[in-house]
Amino acid sequence: MSFNTGGSFPASIVPSQKKLALETNYLDFTGGQNDFAQQYLPELYEQEVERYGNRTLGGFLRMVGAEMPMTSDQVIWSEQNRLHVAYDAVTSIAQGGGENGSSRITINMANTEATNPAIRTGQTILVSDNATGLITQKMLVIGSTISGNSAGTAYTGNAADIDAIPYDSNTVNTTLAAGPCSLFVYGSDFGKGTESMKGAIQPNFTQFSNNPVILKDHFEINGSDTAQIGWVEVATEDGTSGYLWYLKSESETRLRFDDYLEMMMVESEKAAYDFKYDGTVASTGIQVNGSEGLFAAIEARGNVYSGFSGAAAPGSGALGDFDTILQQLDKQGAIEENMLFLNRSTALDFDDMIGAMAGSGFGSTASASYGLFDNESEMALNFGFSGFRRGSYDFYKTDWKYLNDASTRGLSKAIDGVMIPAGTTTVYDQMMGVNIRRPFLHVRYRASETEDRRYKSWITGSVGGAYTSGLDAMSVHFLSERCLVTQAANNFVLFKAA
Repeated sequence: MSFNTGGSFPASIVPSQKKLALETNYLDFTGGQNDFAQQYLPELYEQEVERYGNRTLGGFLRMVGAEMPMTSDQVIWSEQNRLHVAYDAVTSIAQGGGENGSSRITINMANTEATNPAIRTGQTILVSDNATGLITQKMLVIGSTISGNSAGTAYTGNAADIDAIPYDSNTVNTTLAAGPCSLFVYGSDFGKGTESMKGAIQPNFTQFSNNPVILKDHFEINGSDTAQIGWVEVATEDGTSGYLWYLKSESETRLRFDDYLEMMMVESEKAAYDFKYDGTVASTGIQVNGSEGLFAAIEARGNVYSGFSGAAAPGSGALGDFDTILQQLDKQGAIEENMLFLNRSTALDFDDMIGAMAGSGFGSTASASYGLFDNESEMALNFGFSGFRRGSYDFYKTDWKYLNDASTRGLSKAIDGVMIPAGTTTVYDQMMGVNIRRPFLHVRYRASETEDRRYKSWITGSVGGAYTSGLDAMSVHFLSERCLVTQAANNFVLFKAA
Protein backbone atom coordinates (compact mmCIF):
# COMPACT_ATOMS: atom_id res chain seq x y z
CA MET A 1 0.00 0.00 0.00
CA SER A 2 1.07 3.60 -0.51
CA PHE A 3 -0.02 6.81 1.18
CA ASN A 4 1.12 10.37 1.63
CA THR A 5 2.55 11.05 5.07
CA GLY A 6 1.50 14.70 5.14
CA GLY A 7 4.36 15.28 7.54
CA SER A 8 2.89 12.87 10.09
CA PHE A 9 6.10 10.91 10.68
CA PRO A 10 8.73 12.17 13.12
CA ALA A 11 11.81 13.77 11.65
CA SER A 12 13.89 10.83 12.86
CA ILE A 13 12.06 8.46 10.48
CA VAL A 14 13.52 8.63 6.97
CA PRO A 15 12.05 6.35 4.28
CA SER A 16 14.62 4.17 2.55
CA GLN A 17 14.75 4.01 -1.25
CA LYS A 18 15.15 0.24 -0.96
CA LYS A 19 13.68 -2.34 1.37
CA LEU A 20 16.41 -2.08 3.99
CA ALA A 21 15.63 -2.73 7.64
CA LEU A 22 17.45 0.23 9.14
CA GLU A 23 17.07 2.01 12.44
CA THR A 24 16.16 5.23 10.62
CA ASN A 25 13.15 3.83 8.76
CA TYR A 26 11.52 1.74 11.46
CA LEU A 27 7.76 2.42 11.64
CA ASP A 28 5.68 2.22 14.80
CA PHE A 29 2.74 0.30 13.34
CA THR A 30 -0.17 0.67 15.79
CA GLY A 31 -2.85 -1.40 14.06
CA GLY A 32 -2.01 -4.75 15.65
CA GLN A 33 -3.49 -6.46 18.66
CA ASN A 34 -2.23 -9.53 20.55
CA ASP A 35 1.38 -10.49 21.15
CA PHE A 36 2.83 -13.13 18.79
CA ALA A 37 5.84 -15.39 19.05
CA GLN A 38 6.20 -15.11 15.25
CA GLN A 39 5.83 -11.99 13.13
CA TYR A 40 3.03 -11.87 10.59
CA LEU A 41 2.72 -10.01 7.36
CA PRO A 42 -0.01 -7.38 6.94
CA GLU A 43 -2.25 -9.63 4.82
CA LEU A 44 -2.77 -11.88 7.85
CA TYR A 45 -3.85 -9.09 10.22
CA GLU A 46 -7.52 -9.34 9.33
CA GLN A 47 -7.55 -12.93 10.59
CA GLU A 48 -7.11 -11.58 14.11
CA VAL A 49 -10.44 -10.89 15.82
CA GLU A 50 -10.54 -7.65 17.82
CA ARG A 51 -12.67 -9.10 20.58
CA TYR A 52 -11.83 -6.24 22.98
CA GLY A 53 -12.13 -3.47 20.40
CA ASN A 54 -9.70 -0.59 20.70
CA ARG A 55 -7.76 -1.56 23.80
CA THR A 56 -5.74 1.64 24.20
CA LEU A 57 -6.74 3.98 27.02
CA GLY A 58 -4.85 7.16 26.20
CA GLY A 59 -6.35 10.48 25.17
CA PHE A 60 -7.65 11.88 28.45
CA LEU A 61 -4.76 14.27 29.06
CA ARG A 62 -4.64 15.27 25.41
CA MET A 63 -8.23 16.49 25.77
CA VAL A 64 -7.74 18.59 28.89
CA GLY A 65 -4.06 19.45 29.10
CA ALA A 66 -0.81 20.17 27.34
CA GLU A 67 2.84 19.06 27.47
CA MET A 68 5.71 21.42 28.26
CA PRO A 69 9.46 20.88 28.81
CA MET A 70 11.30 21.36 32.08
CA THR A 71 15.00 21.23 32.94
CA SER A 72 15.05 20.49 36.69
CA ASP A 73 14.32 17.62 39.04
CA GLN A 74 11.36 19.54 40.39
CA VAL A 75 8.63 21.84 39.08
CA ILE A 76 7.47 24.55 41.48
CA TRP A 77 4.50 26.85 41.08
CA SER A 78 2.60 29.27 43.29
CA GLU A 79 -1.13 29.74 43.58
CA GLN A 80 -2.96 32.80 44.85
CA ASN A 81 -4.73 32.67 48.17
CA ARG A 82 -8.13 34.20 48.79
CA LEU A 83 -8.42 37.97 48.55
CA HIS A 84 -10.56 38.63 51.61
CA VAL A 85 -9.65 38.00 55.23
CA ALA A 86 -11.71 35.28 56.88
CA TYR A 87 -11.24 32.66 59.62
CA ASP A 88 -13.40 29.61 60.19
CA ALA A 89 -11.93 28.16 63.40
CA VAL A 90 -11.90 30.84 66.10
CA THR A 91 -13.41 31.05 69.59
CA SER A 92 -15.48 33.95 70.92
CA ILE A 93 -15.49 34.82 74.62
CA ALA A 94 -18.36 37.11 75.67
CA GLN A 95 -17.29 39.65 78.33
CA GLY A 96 -20.70 40.98 79.34
CA GLY A 97 -23.45 43.32 78.10
CA GLY A 98 -24.23 47.00 78.46
CA GLU A 99 -23.09 50.15 76.72
CA ASN A 100 -19.71 50.44 78.46
CA GLY A 101 -16.34 48.76 78.18
CA SER A 102 -17.70 45.52 79.58
CA SER A 103 -19.32 44.87 76.18
CA ARG A 104 -15.90 44.03 74.76
CA ILE A 105 -15.58 40.55 73.26
CA THR A 106 -12.28 38.75 72.95
CA ILE A 107 -11.95 36.41 70.00
CA ASN A 108 -9.20 33.86 70.29
CA MET A 109 -7.56 33.11 66.91
CA ALA A 110 -5.22 30.36 68.16
CA ASN A 111 -6.87 27.67 66.02
CA THR A 112 -6.18 29.56 62.79
CA GLU A 113 -3.14 29.26 60.55
CA ALA A 114 -1.95 32.76 61.49
CA THR A 115 0.31 33.42 64.47
CA ASN A 116 -0.65 37.08 64.32
CA PRO A 117 -4.12 37.40 62.74
CA ALA A 118 -4.40 39.78 59.78
CA ILE A 119 -7.20 41.79 61.40
CA ARG A 120 -6.58 45.44 62.24
CA THR A 121 -8.08 47.94 64.65
CA GLY A 122 -10.91 49.89 63.04
CA GLN A 123 -12.07 47.07 60.77
CA THR A 124 -15.60 45.75 60.90
CA ILE A 125 -16.18 42.02 61.15
CA LEU A 126 -19.15 39.69 60.96
CA VAL A 127 -18.97 36.77 63.37
CA SER A 128 -21.23 33.71 63.09
CA ASP A 129 -21.54 30.59 65.18
CA ASN A 130 -20.16 27.35 63.75
CA ALA A 131 -22.98 25.22 65.14
CA THR A 132 -25.72 26.55 62.86
CA GLY A 133 -24.21 29.45 60.90
CA LEU A 134 -27.47 31.33 61.52
CA ILE A 135 -26.50 33.42 64.54
CA THR A 136 -24.43 36.44 63.54
CA GLN A 137 -22.98 39.48 65.24
CA LYS A 138 -21.44 42.55 63.57
CA MET A 139 -18.57 44.09 65.47
CA LEU A 140 -15.92 46.81 65.37
CA VAL A 141 -12.34 45.72 66.14
CA ILE A 142 -10.84 47.87 68.92
CA GLY A 143 -7.60 46.01 69.53
CA SER A 144 -5.29 43.62 67.66
CA THR A 145 -1.62 42.67 67.68
CA ILE A 146 -1.02 43.99 64.17
CA SER A 147 -2.25 47.56 64.80
CA GLY A 148 -2.63 48.19 68.55
CA ASN A 149 -5.85 49.36 70.19
CA SER A 150 -8.33 52.14 69.52
CA ALA A 151 -6.54 54.50 71.89
CA GLY A 152 -3.41 54.38 69.76
CA THR A 153 -1.40 52.37 72.25
CA ALA A 154 0.03 48.88 72.01
CA TYR A 155 -2.35 45.96 72.28
CA THR A 156 -2.07 44.28 75.67
CA GLY A 157 -3.93 41.07 74.87
CA ASN A 158 -2.54 37.77 73.73
CA ALA A 159 -0.81 37.60 70.36
CA ALA A 160 -3.51 35.29 69.02
CA ASP A 161 -6.45 37.44 70.24
CA ILE A 162 -8.42 40.39 68.95
CA ASP A 163 -10.84 42.58 70.90
CA ALA A 164 -14.09 43.82 69.37
CA ILE A 165 -17.29 45.51 70.48
CA PRO A 166 -20.65 44.61 68.95
CA TYR A 167 -22.75 47.31 67.32
CA ASP A 168 -25.76 45.85 69.13
CA SER A 169 -24.18 45.35 72.54
CA ASN A 170 -27.49 44.83 74.38
CA THR A 171 -28.03 41.48 72.69
CA VAL A 172 -24.50 40.19 72.59
CA ASN A 173 -25.03 37.57 75.28
CA THR A 174 -28.16 36.19 73.68
CA THR A 175 -27.30 36.34 69.99
CA LEU A 176 -23.76 34.95 69.94
CA ALA A 177 -22.77 32.63 72.74
CA ALA A 178 -19.18 31.91 73.63
CA GLY A 179 -17.71 29.05 71.64
CA PRO A 180 -16.47 28.07 68.16
CA CYS A 181 -17.28 30.60 65.48
CA SER A 182 -16.22 32.04 62.11
CA LEU A 183 -15.62 35.59 61.01
CA PHE A 184 -14.77 37.72 58.00
CA VAL A 185 -13.82 41.36 57.48
CA TYR A 186 -16.34 43.40 55.51
CA GLY A 187 -14.99 46.97 55.88
CA SER A 188 -13.86 49.56 58.43
CA ASP A 189 -15.35 52.34 60.56
CA PHE A 190 -13.30 55.37 61.75
CA GLY A 191 -14.26 58.56 63.51
CA LYS A 192 -13.67 62.09 62.24
CA GLY A 193 -10.15 63.42 62.39
CA THR A 194 -8.55 60.08 63.25
CA GLU A 195 -5.32 58.76 61.85
CA SER A 196 -5.09 56.24 59.08
CA MET A 197 -5.32 52.53 59.73
CA LYS A 198 -2.30 51.08 61.43
CA GLY A 199 -0.56 48.00 60.08
CA ALA A 200 -0.58 46.45 56.65
CA ILE A 201 -1.39 43.04 55.23
CA GLN A 202 1.21 41.50 52.98
CA PRO A 203 -0.28 39.26 50.29
CA ASN A 204 0.96 35.70 50.39
CA PHE A 205 0.65 32.67 48.23
CA THR A 206 0.74 28.92 48.54
CA GLN A 207 3.57 27.08 46.86
CA PHE A 208 3.29 23.59 45.40
CA SER A 209 5.77 21.30 43.73
CA ASN A 210 6.00 17.98 41.96
CA ASN A 211 8.84 15.85 40.69
CA PRO A 212 9.00 13.71 37.54
CA VAL A 213 9.11 9.94 37.46
CA ILE A 214 11.12 7.89 34.99
CA LEU A 215 9.09 5.35 33.04
CA LYS A 216 10.79 2.56 31.11
CA ASP A 217 9.85 -0.45 29.02
CA HIS A 218 11.68 -2.91 26.81
CA PHE A 219 10.97 -5.26 23.91
CA GLU A 220 13.31 -7.86 22.50
CA ILE A 221 13.13 -10.23 19.54
CA ASN A 222 15.79 -12.57 18.23
CA GLY A 223 17.35 -12.03 14.85
CA SER A 224 15.68 -14.99 13.16
CA ASP A 225 12.14 -13.75 13.84
CA THR A 226 12.92 -10.28 12.52
CA ALA A 227 13.36 -11.75 9.05
CA GLN A 228 9.58 -11.76 8.59
CA ILE A 229 8.79 -8.10 8.80
CA GLY A 230 6.20 -5.78 7.30
CA TRP A 231 6.79 -3.01 4.79
CA VAL A 232 4.89 0.19 4.08
CA GLU A 233 5.62 2.37 1.06
CA VAL A 234 5.20 6.07 1.71
CA ALA A 235 5.29 9.25 -0.35
CA THR A 236 6.84 12.28 1.34
CA GLU A 237 6.00 15.96 0.89
CA ASP A 238 9.03 16.62 -1.29
CA GLY A 239 7.78 14.16 -3.92
CA THR A 240 10.13 11.29 -3.11
CA SER A 241 9.03 7.86 -1.95
CA GLY A 242 10.51 5.14 0.19
CA TYR A 243 9.89 2.24 2.53
CA LEU A 244 9.30 1.96 6.23
CA TRP A 245 9.36 -1.30 8.17
CA TYR A 246 7.68 -2.46 11.34
CA LEU A 247 7.33 -5.36 13.76
CA LYS A 248 3.84 -6.09 14.99
CA SER A 249 4.72 -7.46 18.40
CA GLU A 250 6.92 -4.45 19.12
CA SER A 251 3.95 -2.19 18.53
CA GLU A 252 2.13 -4.00 21.36
CA THR A 253 4.82 -2.92 23.78
CA ARG A 254 4.75 0.62 22.41
CA LEU A 255 0.96 0.86 22.75
CA ARG A 256 1.13 -0.40 26.31
CA PHE A 257 3.91 2.06 27.13
CA ASP A 258 1.85 4.91 25.65
CA ASP A 259 -0.99 4.02 28.01
CA TYR A 260 1.39 3.82 30.96
CA LEU A 261 2.49 7.42 30.28
CA GLU A 262 -1.06 8.61 30.91
CA MET A 263 -2.02 6.13 33.61
CA MET A 264 1.04 7.09 35.64
CA MET A 265 0.05 10.75 35.50
CA VAL A 266 -3.40 9.85 36.81
CA GLU A 267 -2.50 7.27 39.45
CA SER A 268 1.02 8.11 40.71
CA GLU A 269 1.59 8.80 44.38
CA LYS A 270 4.38 10.57 46.22
CA ALA A 271 6.31 8.24 48.48
CA ALA A 272 6.02 9.00 52.18
CA TYR A 273 9.70 8.11 52.43
CA ASP A 274 12.59 7.44 50.07
CA PHE A 275 12.96 3.74 49.35
CA LYS A 276 15.00 1.44 47.18
CA TYR A 277 13.82 -1.19 44.75
CA ASP A 278 14.20 -3.88 47.39
CA GLY A 279 11.68 -2.09 49.62
CA THR A 280 14.16 -0.86 52.22
CA VAL A 281 14.42 2.74 53.29
CA ALA A 282 17.02 4.50 51.18
CA SER A 283 19.67 6.69 52.74
CA THR A 284 22.13 6.51 49.86
CA GLY A 285 22.19 5.25 46.31
CA ILE A 286 19.32 5.22 43.82
CA GLN A 287 16.06 6.32 45.40
CA VAL A 288 12.45 6.28 44.22
CA ASN A 289 10.34 9.23 45.32
CA GLY A 290 7.10 8.83 43.38
CA SER A 291 5.09 11.74 42.01
CA GLU A 292 1.70 13.38 42.62
CA GLY A 293 -0.87 12.20 40.10
CA LEU A 294 -4.33 13.55 39.36
CA PHE A 295 -6.25 11.49 41.90
CA ALA A 296 -3.71 12.19 44.64
CA ALA A 297 -3.78 15.95 43.93
CA ILE A 298 -7.58 16.14 44.13
CA GLU A 299 -7.66 14.09 47.33
CA ALA A 300 -5.04 16.36 48.91
CA ARG A 301 -6.12 19.78 47.63
CA GLY A 302 -9.45 19.38 45.85
CA ASN A 303 -13.03 18.32 46.52
CA VAL A 304 -14.07 14.71 47.08
CA TYR A 305 -17.74 13.73 46.81
CA SER A 306 -18.71 10.24 47.94
CA GLY A 307 -21.95 8.43 47.20
CA PHE A 308 -23.57 10.34 44.33
CA SER A 309 -27.27 9.34 44.53
CA GLY A 310 -27.66 8.32 40.90
CA ALA A 311 -29.90 5.39 40.16
CA ALA A 312 -30.82 5.01 43.84
CA ALA A 313 -32.69 8.31 43.63
CA PRO A 314 -32.89 9.48 39.99
CA GLY A 315 -34.09 13.00 39.39
CA SER A 316 -34.53 15.00 42.57
CA GLY A 317 -32.18 12.82 44.68
CA ALA A 318 -29.26 13.00 42.27
CA LEU A 319 -30.03 16.63 41.53
CA GLY A 320 -29.82 17.44 45.23
CA ASP A 321 -26.39 15.83 45.37
CA PHE A 322 -25.30 17.73 42.28
CA ASP A 323 -26.52 21.03 43.70
CA THR A 324 -24.42 20.36 46.80
CA ILE A 325 -21.42 20.11 44.49
CA LEU A 326 -22.37 23.40 42.81
CA GLN A 327 -22.52 25.12 46.19
CA GLN A 328 -18.98 23.93 46.86
CA LEU A 329 -17.85 25.24 43.45
CA ASP A 330 -19.37 28.61 44.35
CA LYS A 331 -17.00 28.75 47.33
CA GLN A 332 -14.01 28.07 45.11
CA GLY A 333 -13.14 29.61 41.74
CA ALA A 334 -16.69 29.37 40.28
CA ILE A 335 -15.28 28.41 36.87
CA GLU A 336 -18.15 28.41 34.41
CA GLU A 337 -17.21 25.51 32.13
CA ASN A 338 -16.35 22.08 33.49
CA MET A 339 -15.79 18.63 32.02
CA LEU A 340 -17.12 15.42 33.56
CA PHE A 341 -15.17 12.21 32.91
CA LEU A 342 -17.27 9.39 34.32
CA ASN A 343 -17.53 5.63 34.44
CA ARG A 344 -20.51 4.00 32.78
CA SER A 345 -22.80 3.74 35.80
CA THR A 346 -22.25 7.34 36.91
CA ALA A 347 -22.68 8.62 33.35
CA LEU A 348 -26.05 6.87 33.20
CA ASP A 349 -26.92 8.36 36.60
CA PHE A 350 -26.37 11.82 35.15
CA ASP A 351 -28.51 10.93 32.12
CA ASP A 352 -31.30 9.78 34.46
CA MET A 353 -30.96 12.96 36.49
CA ILE A 354 -31.25 15.22 33.47
CA GLY A 355 -33.96 13.09 31.88
CA ALA A 356 -36.06 13.29 35.03
CA MET A 357 -35.83 17.07 34.87
CA ALA A 358 -37.26 17.01 31.36
CA GLY A 359 -40.26 14.83 32.19
CA SER A 360 -43.25 15.24 34.41
CA GLY A 361 -41.46 13.52 37.27
CA PHE A 362 -39.61 16.71 38.21
CA GLY A 363 -41.09 20.09 38.85
CA SER A 364 -38.64 22.41 37.13
CA THR A 365 -37.72 22.11 33.46
CA ALA A 366 -36.35 25.62 33.15
CA SER A 367 -33.23 24.87 35.17
CA ALA A 368 -31.47 22.81 32.50
CA SER A 369 -30.42 23.54 28.94
CA TYR A 370 -30.48 20.16 27.29
CA GLY A 371 -27.34 19.35 25.37
CA LEU A 372 -26.19 22.97 25.65
CA PHE A 373 -28.48 23.80 22.75
CA ASP A 374 -31.71 25.86 22.73
CA ASN A 375 -33.36 24.20 25.71
CA GLU A 376 -34.94 21.62 23.42
CA SER A 377 -36.68 19.10 25.65
CA GLU A 378 -37.08 16.66 22.75
CA MET A 379 -33.35 16.02 23.08
CA ALA A 380 -34.36 13.64 25.88
CA LEU A 381 -35.49 11.21 23.18
CA ASN A 382 -31.81 10.36 22.78
CA PHE A 383 -31.77 9.15 26.40
CA GLY A 384 -28.25 10.49 26.69
CA PHE A 385 -26.75 13.92 27.25
CA SER A 386 -23.32 15.20 26.31
CA GLY A 387 -23.76 18.52 28.08
CA PHE A 388 -26.11 20.52 30.26
CA ARG A 389 -26.33 23.76 32.19
CA ARG A 390 -27.25 24.10 35.84
CA GLY A 391 -27.27 27.43 37.62
CA SER A 392 -24.42 29.46 36.13
CA TYR A 393 -22.31 26.43 35.15
CA ASP A 394 -21.91 24.50 31.89
CA PHE A 395 -20.99 20.83 32.07
CA TYR A 396 -19.72 18.60 29.29
CA LYS A 397 -20.05 14.90 30.01
CA THR A 398 -18.17 11.99 28.49
CA ASP A 399 -17.36 8.39 29.34
CA TRP A 400 -13.82 7.74 30.51
CA LYS A 401 -12.72 4.40 29.16
CA TYR A 402 -10.01 4.09 31.77
CA LEU A 403 -12.67 3.80 34.50
CA ASN A 404 -14.58 1.13 32.57
CA ASP A 405 -11.86 -1.13 31.20
CA ALA A 406 -11.73 -4.48 32.97
CA SER A 407 -7.93 -4.50 32.90
CA THR A 408 -7.55 -1.10 34.63
CA ARG A 409 -9.86 0.91 36.92
CA GLY A 410 -12.79 -1.27 35.85
CA LEU A 411 -11.40 -3.80 38.32
CA SER A 412 -11.93 -1.33 41.16
CA LYS A 413 -15.16 0.49 42.01
CA ALA A 414 -13.54 3.16 44.15
CA ILE A 415 -13.52 5.99 41.57
CA ASP A 416 -16.71 7.01 39.75
CA GLY A 417 -15.32 9.99 37.84
CA VAL A 418 -13.74 13.42 37.96
CA MET A 419 -14.88 16.96 37.26
CA ILE A 420 -12.18 19.12 35.69
CA PRO A 421 -12.45 22.86 34.98
CA ALA A 422 -11.94 23.88 31.38
CA GLY A 423 -9.66 26.70 30.30
CA THR A 424 -6.48 28.05 31.85
CA THR A 425 -5.28 29.57 35.10
CA THR A 426 -2.74 32.30 35.89
CA VAL A 427 0.19 31.25 38.08
CA TYR A 428 3.60 32.59 38.99
CA ASP A 429 6.37 30.57 37.35
CA GLN A 430 9.44 30.40 39.60
CA MET A 431 11.82 29.69 36.71
CA MET A 432 10.57 32.45 34.39
CA GLY A 433 9.84 34.95 37.17
CA VAL A 434 6.55 36.10 35.62
CA ASN A 435 2.85 35.29 35.76
CA ILE A 436 1.90 32.85 33.01
CA ARG A 437 -1.26 31.17 31.81
CA ARG A 438 -1.32 27.38 31.83
CA PRO A 439 -4.04 24.75 31.47
CA PHE A 440 -5.24 23.52 34.84
CA LEU A 441 -3.77 20.14 33.92
CA HIS A 442 -0.52 19.84 32.02
CA VAL A 443 2.42 17.47 31.78
CA ARG A 444 6.01 18.60 32.29
CA TYR A 445 8.76 16.45 30.82
CA ARG A 446 12.55 16.65 31.14
CA ALA A 447 14.30 18.21 28.16
CA SER A 448 17.32 20.31 27.33
CA GLU A 449 19.08 21.49 24.19
CA THR A 450 20.79 18.13 23.82
CA GLU A 451 18.40 15.69 25.50
CA ASP A 452 14.64 15.30 25.06
CA ARG A 453 13.13 12.79 27.49
CA ARG A 454 9.50 13.33 26.54
CA TYR A 455 9.42 10.02 24.65
CA LYS A 456 12.63 8.23 23.82
CA SER A 457 12.88 5.05 21.77
CA TRP A 458 16.09 3.42 20.54
CA ILE A 459 17.36 0.07 19.26
CA THR A 460 20.32 -1.94 20.52
CA GLY A 461 21.74 -5.35 19.62
CA SER A 462 22.99 -6.62 16.26
CA VAL A 463 19.67 -6.68 14.36
CA GLY A 464 17.51 -3.96 12.88
CA GLY A 465 20.27 -1.62 11.82
CA ALA A 466 21.82 -1.42 15.28
CA TYR A 467 25.29 -2.91 15.80
CA THR A 468 25.99 -2.22 19.45
CA SER A 469 26.61 -5.74 20.79
CA GLY A 470 27.13 -9.35 19.77
CA LEU A 471 23.61 -10.35 20.87
CA ASP A 472 21.66 -11.89 17.98
CA ALA A 473 18.55 -9.92 18.81
CA MET A 474 16.93 -6.53 18.44
CA SER A 475 16.16 -4.75 21.71
CA VAL A 476 13.78 -1.79 21.57
CA HIS A 477 13.95 0.50 24.60
CA PHE A 478 11.38 3.06 25.73
CA LEU A 479 11.87 5.86 28.24
CA SER A 480 10.07 8.97 29.44
CA GLU A 481 10.59 11.31 32.39
CA ARG A 482 7.56 13.39 33.27
CA CYS A 483 5.13 14.57 35.93
CA LEU A 484 1.64 16.04 36.06
CA VAL A 485 0.98 19.58 37.27
CA THR A 486 -2.49 19.97 38.78
CA GLN A 487 -3.08 23.66 39.32
CA ALA A 488 -6.02 25.15 41.23
CA ALA A 489 -7.04 21.69 42.44
CA ASN A 490 -9.66 23.35 44.66
CA ASN A 491 -11.81 23.59 41.52
CA PHE A 492 -11.62 19.84 40.80
CA VAL A 493 -14.09 17.25 42.06
CA LEU A 494 -13.36 13.56 42.53
CA PHE A 495 -16.43 11.29 42.58
CA LYS A 496 -15.88 8.31 44.83
CA ALA A 497 -18.10 5.34 45.58
CA ALA A 498 -19.80 5.40 48.97
